[in-house]
Amino acid sequence: MRTGLVSVLIIVLSTYACTQNMEKKHPHTNHLISETSPYLLQHAHNPVDWFPWGPEALDLAQREDKLMIISIGYAACHWCHVMEHESFEDSTIAAKMNANFLSIKVDREERPDIDQIYMTAAQLMTGQGGWPLNVIALPDGRPVFAGTYFPKENWGKVVDYFAEMYRTQPGKMLEQAEKITEGINQLEVPELNETGAPFDSALYASAGNQIIETIDKQYGGRQGAPKFPMPTIYDFLLTQHYYLPNEDLASGIKTTLDGMANGGIYDHLGGGFARYAVDETWTVPHFEKMLYDNAQLISLYSHAYQVYGDDKYAQAVRETITFCNRELSDPSGGYYSSLDADSEGEEGKFYVWSEEEIDQTLGGAAALFKKHYGVSKHGNFEGHNILERKESIADLANKYDLSNTEVKQQIEDSKTQLMKVRDRRIRPALDDKILTSWNGLMMIGLVDAYFALQDENYLADALETAQFIKDKQIQPSGQLLRNHKNGQSTISGFLDDYAFTILAFTKLYEATFDESWLTEAYKLKTYVDAHFSDEKTKMYFYTSDEDEKLIARKMELSDNVIPASNSAMTEALYLLGQFYYNQKDLDRAIQMVANMEKDIVANPAYYSNWSRLYGLMGQQHFEIAIVGTESHTKKMAIAQKYIPNKIMLGGQTEGELALLKGKLATGKTLIYVCENKSCLLPTEEVKKALSQLE
Repeated sequence: MRTGLVSVLIIVLSTYACTQNMEKKHPHTNHLISETSPYLLQHAHNPVDWFPWGPEALDLAQREDKLMIISIGYAACHWCHVMEHESFEDSTIAAKMNANFLSIKVDREERPDIDQIYMTAAQLMTGQGGWPLNVIALPDGRPVFAGTYFPKENWGKVVDYFAEMYRTQPGKMLEQAEKITEGINQLEVPELNETGAPFDSALYASAGNQIIETIDKQYGGRQGAPKFPMPTIYDFLLTQHYYLPNEDLASGIKTTLDGMANGGIYDHLGGGFARYAVDETWTVPHFEKMLYDNAQLISLYSHAYQVYGDDKYAQAVRETITFCNRELSDPSGGYYSSLDADSEGEEGKFYVWSEEEIDQTLGGAAALFKKHYGVSKHGNFEGHNILERKESIADLANKYDLSNTEVKQQIEDSKTQLMKVRDRRIRPALDDKILTSWNGLMMIGLVDAYFALQDENYLADALETAQFIKDKQIQPSGQLLRNHKNGQSTISGFLDDYAFTILAFTKLYEATFDESWLTEAYKLKTYVDAHFSDEKTKMYFYTSDEDEKLIARKMELSDNVIPASNSAMTEALYLLGQFYYNQKDLDRAIQMVANMEKDIVANPAYYSNWSRLYGLMGQQHFEIAIVGTESHTKKMAIAQKYIPNKIMLGGQTEGELALLKGKLATGKTLIYVCENKSCLLPTEEVKKALSQLE
């Protein structure tokens, strides 16, 4: 169970710092000063007259016939900070922007719908994207230019060029805007696949093989640099290896998991993973830590521990949860969004070590610790050391004539000492907004860890977060809100908020056999059907029909670091359809996967969650009903195994689900292994039930 004591301290200190800052005399204060987003507040004292996105700014741009600069980023974005310091804090650049443009700042994590549209524009115009994303748009919001980071000199030229062009050639800009907007509306529009083939095992195997061909055989991950964790890809490969055992798959997965867990991308003192590694060896991270990465990596390493039984994977799960609870946990039950990469103006300063610091702190224990984590005089990062696991426990035990247990204890004691030193350093900035979708991912991760490691604390953490979502984010109308900050819930939820919350509540039902979680999940699904559905394609829009109308209403189809909201919603429909015997939901889920079949064939790495779902729906899928007084114990024994093609339902009574009717036997706890509602003879033995699944 989370204590929240450190989180309370962080909030108190942050509030104190904010209060102190408010008392300072600032030469500039703009329209962002009343916002709650830490990213927007970072820019509240820029000389640029920033507005938040909203009716005031959009109406003013049209009334004054001003071009808009729409600048999009997020609090942990290193290059966003760089561009702010170089350009947006420069009075000359600001004067140009203020004279000729209406400037709007957007936190992409709060408003991914806006980011999605203008990122599509950037990709259409330049073939690439990233943050900060800087867009020049007509007064009505249609983009004419988009790019990412610009050095100050270049940004000044961009601002001058478009200000002059709008004065002298507005017709040319209008023509450009029309073409780009048309492209935005046409990109990633799915077609209804009415001839979707039944499951094709060759297609499914090919998807995995295509991805494996891109894996770095020495270090894992995609070949080259930078390297991103991409949990959805490796979850897909794990499930495919379960269905279609393949040594190349197993080797690619294991090399990647080991590379990340041993590398500098993992925080070996405090737990948790950084956003990505800038090199091919996972050594040097981009030090920002995001909730969505860590939540999904908790799931991935939980599944990997179930498959491989490697204690290193269990350690990564435990320490990452500890990190999230220590540094990202709010007393309300939600989890914050991220930690910055920088502290004291330097990227990674909080996390790196000199050899001298380690020697002074650890004394006689330093030698073993330095061998384990590859610490040297010259270091591996700009003269400093990023810890990465280099020598194994067994090798060190032999070298120092100790037992494995003794080596582990020495290392843990050393880590505790170094953490005390690190905790006295100036901390990276915290983005303390709570996002519903990312908290959904965290709940899923916690339940996956609960099943794999059988630690009741993880279920308690997940339930605490779920109660927060119920109490604060779900409105009486059934609407889900996206953002929570300073006690206030704001911003209409997007499809990912709903999809990941539904999946989390469904998992909580399996963990607790409390049907109220299924009921909550189904209510949210009903709201999504009413307000997000595209009946023409049977897919879902990213935004609700009740939301602000932007220049395009987009769908999110490709899986990236986070699964596409449509693929997550597909899984939600498929699972709820099984629990509730709802054929309409099952049919729609199957149709959605059929719509994406061509994309799975063409580029499975960018449709990896869709690829996983293709297998889930095409292979055998089991319903495991467990009814009786020992239902919890037997459920947990089954849940400890990696069985991706199942749902679990049951309890001490038969409850309300149709599959449980008539399955309670007095004085017994029976396990029914069923497929498509047809059940084998029940058994009281977990071992026998597991053999039936084989």
